[in-house]
Amino acid sequence: MAYVISDDCTSCGACESECPVDAISEGDGKYVINADACTDCGACEAVCPVDAISAG
Repeated sequence: MAYVISDDCTSCGACESECPVDAISEGDGKYVINADACTDCGACEAVCPVDAISAG
């Protein structure tokens, strides 16, 4: 199951550069994860400073 980013996201962008498959992009007010591209590696969750990313 793909990871998801909650509304707690502060749009810092730390997760985007960590994604090995470029599944994360800047959305409207927060970053979003493309569920079809996400490989469930967890790299994004580990770097989020506000714990806004979790396994969906």
